Amino acid sequence: MTGSRRATIVTCFAIVYLVWGSTYLVTKIGVTTLPPFLFGAVRFIVSGILLGWVAVWFQRRRGLSMTRLTPVEWRTVLIAGLLSVAVSNGGAIWGLQYVPSNQAALLNVSSAFWIPLIGLFGARAHAIPPRVAIGLAVGFGGTVLVAWPGPDPLPGSTGPYGYWPTVAIVIGCIGWSAGTIYLRNAVTSLDLMSFTALQMFCGGLMLLVPAILHGDLTRWNWNAGGLAALAYMTIVSSCVAYTAYAWLSVNVSPAQVGTFGFVNPVVATLLGWWVLDEILTGSQIIGTIVLLLGMVLMNWPRKQGSVTPVVRSGDP
Repeated sequence: MTGSRRATIVTCFAIVYLVWGSTYLVTKIGVTTLPPFLFGAVRFIVSGILLGWVAVWFQRRRGLSMTRLTPVEWRTVLIAGLLSVAVSNGGAIWGLQYVPSNQAALLNVSSAFWIPLIGLFGARAHAIPPRVAIGLAVGFGGTVLVAWPGPDPLPGSTGPYGYWPTVAIVIGCIGWSAGTIYLRNAVTSLDLMSFTALQMFCGGLMLLVPAILHGDLTRWNWNAGGLAALAYMTIVSSCVAYTAYAWLSVNVSPAQVGTFGFVNPVVATLLGWWVLDEILTGSQIIGTIVLLLGMVLMNWPRKQGSVTPVVRSGDP
């Protein structure tokens, strides 16, 4: 491996770890100052446009022309946008108004457990190996401990909606997981970056519906902190970090790429403690350890060179 290639790999991993690990904190700041659904809609619409421009630029550099989508491919993009952006991000941004960012980050690890469960159904359904089943059970127990901190919850972990914000974040995780399984069966002529750009754009348009129903358009403001958070999520998280992740996905092993599923919650928890003075209850700390143990059981290679790809993007 050349020094230049090694430096690129290290840089891309640093971007994915730090940027996607910080998204929970930044989103928390954004949705406490700007209306949540409009925050998400603007972010993904603009991100889709920017990432689409980058995809076109890469295609032209290679001397390729953009592909015209068939109606079936448009349906695939729309369903992916609904599940992986509108449902997933919609649940996260609404819940993050009332749930600490560190708890939200840990709850998002539960996608690693929903993916194989949903994968039991459909055209490419597959059985769950015994060790993965044990990991699922262990991880589910950890998720319950993280989501239900006990009789004396932390300040900020509940609000006017009780535990519904926590439920919304979990529903978002299920939406992401369902989108992941759906894309396993999808066929498209688009490259990964172009498809993701369209998915972001369409999902952002869908988020305009709850934004309108929630009254977000009339509550929009030009708070500097909120706008800075929006710019960070739009440019750095959705475009820069995703480009780094896409490069890693084709240049390093799946096991190496999957390490962000373990690192990002740790980064998010440390940032929440450092910037927002967030802490975890004793049961949540135990739940975190149990949850990560479940991920280790599920992702540990069954044989050399194999890995169970059940990690979730670190981006809420």
